[in-house]
Amino acid sequence: MNQNPVSELPQNHQNNFVIIMAGGVGSRLWPFSRTSYPKQFHDILEVGETLIQATARRFENICPKENIFVITNKDYQNLVKEQLPFLSDDQVLLEPIKRNTAPCIAYASHKIAVKNPQANIIVSPADHIINDVEAFEKAMLKALNATASKDILVTLGIKPTRPDTGYGYIQFEGEKEEVRKVKTFTEKPLLPMAQQFVDSGEFVWNAGIFVWNARAIIEAIKNNLPDLHEIFVDAEKDFYSDGEEMAIKKAYSLCKSISIDYGVMEKAENVYVVMTDFEWSDLGTWKSLDNEIRKGQGSVDENQNVILGNALTYSAYNNIIKTPKEKLVVVQGLSDYIIAEYDNVLLICRKEDEQKVKELFNEAKVKGEEYI
Repeated sequence: MNQNPVSELPQNHQNNFVIIMAGGVGSRLWPFSRTSYPKQFHDILEVGETLIQATARRFENICPKENIFVITNKDYQNLVKEQLPFLSDDQVLLEPIKRNTAPCIAYASHKIAVKNPQANIIVSPADHIINDVEAFEKAMLKALNATASKDILVTLGIKPTRPDTGYGYIQFEGEKEEVRKVKTFTEKPLLPMAQQFVDSGEFVWNAGIFVWNARAIIEAIKNNLPDLHEIFVDAEKDFYSDGEEMAIKKAYSLCKSISIDYGVMEKAENVYVVMTDFEWSDLGTWKSLDNEIRKGQGSVDENQNVILGNALTYSAYNNIIKTPKEKLVVVQGLSDYIIAEYDNVLLICRKEDEQKVKELFNEAKVKGEEYI
């Protein structure tokens, strides 16, 4: 466990809560990430813990374990409880159907607010890689201290290291403040624009990690998504009771599918960003996995092939190979390819076409649900 001095923690430490979003399928990392066993439940980098376990560990100095909530699809309830056995049933929120991030954040925020109206809440995806936990904790504490005293919505901004087209970008105002006003959001720009953003020094990557107090996020949802607000206000009376499951089934049947970014963050006036420069990856694609391993998280051979598995390569360069260890894979004459096998699916795809993996995942449904 990381041992931060108590003096670094916010005064109202018991008011800190974390929502871990763990309901996604991760289809851009197919076939390794599957509907039945998504990437967040894998030890994808072979480091001894799964992505969701690493995410929960990242918050052990930020809030008490009883204040960590995981929101996931109902099909993953057992996986969550197996990998995070300290969670009570009330801390595992089950979505009956997928409705993007705004409904899941609304559900969790309302439930936490019922328990503690003074709650200060962090929202984090379950699949991020952040190795500098101390720097992450410091950034989170800056944000928590800001939201404890003001009704603002804060997002985590990562200093970009390259013009990546797979990330969202935040333009900020101000130069010296630790918590700066957000000017604009841009989602996944084309390469020339991404290059301009990086060159300008006025943009950071949007990590998709949010911090706010319960009052501020509920008010923001009320102002920008009033129908969604009313749905979960109506459900509140059944929280922490036997009626919660049915109440949530009803609520989700009424919810539209919308992201918190589009539904709230891009419209609200009180949005701020905490600036950080530690290494970060959302591990959403084969490219991001490839990049992470090349930074020292796995094996890279003399021809720059990333190998997670048991492989021999001949005249093969700069590939990423992730295959079962019990199977020998021989690769000859390929360069810049993704070669990935898991369970009953083998994927061979050019790296430059990695954004098509999600399309291939959807097309594989035609062959049968067992392939996705």
